[in-house]
Parts: sequence; C-alpha cells; structure tokens
Amino acid sequence: MITDLHAFIDILRAQDDIAVIDAPVASNLEAAEIHRRVIAQGGPALLFTNVVGEDGNRAAFPLVTNLFGTKKRVDLAFGSRPERLISQVAKLPHTLMPPSLGKLWEHRSLFGSLAKVGFSRTQSGPVTEVIQREPNLGALPMLKTWAEDGGHFVTLPLVYTEHPELKVGNLGMYRMQRYSNHSTGLHCQIGKGGGFHLNAAKLRGEKLNVNVFLGGPPALILSAIAPLPENVPELLLASLVLGKRLGLVNHQESALPLVGDAEFVLSGEVDPNEMHPEGPFGDHYGYYSLKHDYPVFRVKRIFHRRNAIFPATVVGKPRQEDFFLGDYLQELLSPLFPVVMPSVLDLWSYGETGYHSLAAAVVQERYKREALVSAFRILGEGQLALTKFLLITNQRMNLRDFRSLFEHVLARFNPETDLYIFSHLSMDTLDYAGPKVNEGSKGVLVGIGDPVRELPGDFTGSLPQGIRKAIPFCRGCLVVEACDSFLDDKECADRACAHTDFARWPLLVLVDDAVKATRTEQDFLWTTFTRFEPAADIHSKEQRIARGHVSHVGPLCIDARMKPWYPGELFCDSETSNLVDNRWAEYFKDSAWKGC
Repeated sequence: MITDLHAFIDILRAQDDIAVIDAPVASNLEAAEIHRRVIAQGGPALLFTNVVGEDGNRAAFPLVTNLFGTKKRVDLAFGSRPERLISQVAKLPHTLMPPSLGKLWEHRSLFGSLAKVGFSRTQSGPVTEVIQREPNLGALPMLKTWAEDGGHFVTLPLVYTEHPELKVGNLGMYRMQRYSNHSTGLHCQIGKGGGFHLNAAKLRGEKLNVNVFLGGPPALILSAIAPLPENVPELLLASLVLGKRLGLVNHQESALPLVGDAEFVLSGEVDPNEMHPEGPFGDHYGYYSLKHDYPVFRVKRIFHRRNAIFPATVVGKPRQEDFFLGDYLQELLSPLFPVVMPSVLDLWSYGETGYHSLAAAVVQERYKREALVSAFRILGEGQLALTKFLLITNQRMNLRDFRSLFEHVLARFNPETDLYIFSHLSMDTLDYAGPKVNEGSKGVLVGIGDPVRELPGDFTGSLPQGIRKAIPFCRGCLVVEACDSFLDDKECADRACAHTDFARWPLLVLVDDAVKATRTEQDFLWTTFTRFEPAADIHSKEQRIARGHVSHVGPLCIDARMKPWYPGELFCDSETSNLVDNRWAEYFKDSAWKGC
C-alpha cells in the first residue's frame, strides 16, 4: 500500500502516468485550465515545478494535481486489498453466526488484518522536518481555479478536528480560501462532522483546535470524503485501507496529532464566533457557490517536509477528478449497505449530478410499501441525508446503467401514489435550487412490481404554445425546450402537462436547450437534476389531496430551466483559454504525453 505522496508519484513516474511541467505556470487560473483539459482527455497526473504565485514570484514548493483523474490511477492508489477486506467484513454477520472455533479460524486472515488497524505514535516524522513558526501561506501554490472565484483556495485539505467533550476525531474535506499569510476560511458546512465539533465548541465558549493535513497516504483522502456515521473516526478507515497502523506524531507545538507522512500540516484554531465572507467558488455541481460567512482558521504553525509537494485538485462541472474518487468509494462501501440497512440491496449516487442531487436504490418489498421504509432509511443515513431525489425499485438491476434504470421506474410508477415530495428540509449548502441556502425539498419516486404502462419511444405530435422542440431522452422521458426563460414564462411547465400530445409520456423535462440536454446521458443527468427543486419544480396535469397526500395526475414535468437566482454555470474565461491554447506545446515539450 502507498504510504505517502512521494511514493505515489514515484509509481506514476515508473508507469509514465505523470507529466512534469517545468515551464512557468500561474497559480491564477492557468494551472487549473491545464488540469481541466488534461482530465477531459484522460491524461496523466501533473507535476508543476515552476508555479508563479499571485505576487509574480515563484512559489516555494512544486504543485501536483490530477492524481486520481482516471480509474486506473485510483485503482493504483488503493489496490485490491480494501475492497477485499470490506467484502469480507460485510459477510461476517452471515458466515460467522452462530460463532464457533472453526468459523473463527476460517476468518483468521481477516482478523489479522483488523488487528493492524489503529495508530502508531511518535514524537517526530517527515512532516516535522521544517516548522514555520511565522506562517507564510503565500508561499504555498494555492490555486484560483475559476475567474469569479473569491481568491486562492486549498482544494485538497484534510481537516482534522476533535469533539471538545468526547475527543472523537473527525477528518473532512472543507475547502479553504486564503485571506492572509496566516488565515483562511474554513468551508465547514452544517451537517458535517467538523461542523458538529465547531458547534460543540461554541456551546462551551471555546475555540476549536484544527489541523489540516496536505498529502500523505492516498488512503487519507479517501477516508476524508467517506460517508461514515457520526463519531466513527475517519483515521481508522485510513488505517484499514492502508493496511497498517497510521503513523501519528504527538508534537509539543500542536494541540492535535500530526500525520507523520503528510507533506504539510497547517496547525491552528477556529474561534466559532469569528466569521468572514468566503467565496464565490466554482464548485463540483458545475456552478459557482456564492459568498457566505464561514469560520476563520487562524494558522499558528506550518509543518512540512524539506522536499514537500503541494497537492491540489480542480472541481467543476462533472466529470472531474472527484468523480473517479466518488465512484471508487461507492464501489468500496457498497457491500456494507445491506449490513447497515438490511432492506437496501444496492445503492448508487450519480456523480454526474454532483452525487447529492440524485441517487437510486434496489430495495426489498416483502410487504406492501416496504420500499418507503428503505427510502426513509436512506434519506436519514449520514451524508445520504443530503440526497435531493431518490429513485426506488425492487428488482435487481445495474444502477450504474441510468438509462435502463430510469425506463424501468418510469414504466412502473403511478404518479398519484408513488411520488413523494417532502418540503421545508435542510439541504446541501452547495445546491442553490431551493428558496434559500441550506433549505429546500426532497423527492422519492417509487417504481416497483410489474409495468403499468408501455413507454413511448418516439414523438411525432404537435407542440403546445411556448415550446419549440421535443427530443426523447429515453423511452418514457421527453425533453422539451421552452421558447422563453423561466422568468418570462413561468406557466410553461403547466401547459406542457396539459398538452394532449404529451399525455402518453409519463415524464417531461423542460429545459432551455433540448439538444444540449440530450446530447449524452451525462448532459441529461447534470442539466435535469442540478437545476430543479422537487417542491417547486415538479408539475403535473392536476394535483389532488387524498388522505393528506398530494396526488399527481400525470404526466409529470420537471422544470429544469435556469432560474434567476441560480448562480452562474462554470466556463473558462476567454483570456485564460487563449493563453493555454498558445502555450500548450510549451507545457508538454519534455513529456511523452502531448494531448491535443
């Protein structure tokens, strides 16, 4: 197992899967655009040795990005051992009960591996080779990735906190905007482990100690983004994935432990009462997240290796680097879903929608409406509670094949009884489809049992007023293009539901550009599910109240047009695009990979 960033880079060098860029590259927009073009082409990891900072000076450290931008590199980083271990753990409740000496002996290799999980503690490590007691964050090659971003950000921070009372650790990934040489923002959202710790510190009238790890074993990054239950330490998952005890350093100049094999550790504290505007930031939904107040992280010490390399990533419209990590993590943890939620047989969240916007599950239906029990369990489980729209079926199928799944559900759901919309809920901070930040609604669409309709595949009818184009995405789902914007024609979705020639289609999706929205499955997923809020944007021909339930008479129509309050879609600015066009050959003149 790979124990630190340098070891991973050495492996990538040996496999010709990292490009070294010695040409001077600006941390302001240029490096990020190079990264985006390389990842779009399935290209190598990138090591920038000559990063030019905001002040025009060369950064003190090299920068590495796109470490996990292909499935091959993700598999290389983690190997087969974690999946094998998780699979064995998931089988224990079935293969070990009732327990016996013989059964315990059969699982001896697993118990041997689990015995290695934990921490080894020392007084020093590679990360303590250099200590900056006067922090200079300006020397780090932090990136500004999109033109309207509020500044330069740490984009791969592994933020470690401990509950002030329970002393249970949490490792999360919360972006950090640089404010000065010794302070940053800490985008610690509500509903996340670090946010809970911060709230606990505020109630006690205390500051919260924070250590931010950069680099280290790839297992650290995986554990930071894993949707573990609250109070389950992510560092233990890192140890499990690593296959050995995680090396921690108890240093007299840090209130919290350091990861000894990290490249950097930023050590400091957060005053829960000190807030500062953070953002905008081009985020993984493919839009800008806007400026809001967030806690301020005051850096007291910077620990780093002598030959430290600064790791970063770039997020934006899917698919980006986080997509490959997210899908690997889902595959890794999928055997555990039936253990934690026994009636949930399979579960998948779609990275093309930013993950939280859409998920699907295969569940058991042993008695009538048991499927809803599973749906409620999913929507109440850790980070899955951020899911905005959930598709449910009870037949085993490949959830990764979205088109087949969607047709399967559309053929079976009854809009009067199988669509559930829950309003006035807390939602993902980064999803701006709701009425206010952190507020919105969820939807569940249930498609179980036998088909109740034959799905149409082609459309040849007339178009109603205000709609100029209709293109099928799949059988049963017709994407229709509005003539006018949402602001100019708010009733367009209602007219579409009432149109006679649309009556055979169980689902309509109203968009600004139907050709673009149906170009690929990825385009459909992103356009549809990042641009609607269930309570506000699901329309139907008629709505009735039956036994306290809002019963919809089909067809349904999702209004997925851009709304006036949505933040802007992410595009590379023309100046940066032209710069990278002109310098492309210079970046890769000494690399085997040239791209296009």
